[in-house]
Amino acid sequence: MGIKNYEDMNALELDAIKEIGSIGTGNAATAISQVLRKKTKMSLPDVYILGYNEAIEMIGTPEEIVAAVLVKMSGEINGIMLFILKMDFINAVLESVLSKEISEYMDLTEMEKSALEEIGNIIISSYVNALSGLTGVGIGLSIPSIAVNMLGGILSVPMAEFGYETDKLMMINGKFIVDNKVLDSNLLMMPDISSLNYLMHKLGVD
Repeated sequence: MGIKNYEDMNALELDAIKEIGSIGTGNAATAISQVLRKKTKMSLPDVYILGYNEAIEMIGTPEEIVAAVLVKMSGEINGIMLFILKMDFINAVLESVLSKEISEYMDLTEMEKSALEEIGNIIISSYVNALSGLTGVGIGLSIPSIAVNMLGGILSVPMAEFGYETDKLMMINGKFIVDNKVLDSNLLMMPDISSLNYLMHKLGVD
């Protein structure tokens, strides 16, 4: 019959996404460790299907300022990937890469935004490579773009993109452990419904 909405996914299908997340987090931890030149691990991820307000509550508050890196998927899989960056994660990156920190999101320079954009792209690519490796599908990625806005505004982007198909968001949550410092990781993986069904078919869980 197929999936019509994200919330239609059963336990087996969610486990398949979690497996993608587990491989992706391992890849991401290795890549980030090399970029930051610091020992980096990641906790096993959790996968959630959440409404807009539920997703906001899990990450923070609607008015909270955050940064986010957005990449669009195309090819055999269409959709978006959105990685949320909070201040502690941003400063861990900037301190390692540029030897500086910031106290306000609006203080970010173009060079600093570029560095965060690249880190976000590395993390997103780690998950997409895991997805492609498990399924054998070809996935193209757009040039990453970074935005600084209130969390409510950031999460409205995938809702506007897929609101005609589903009113839910699919989130992969984990934690980076960088030199024993715990940093939250919030990634939205949003294939369109047709692509999601195709993925489940390729994974053999449809």
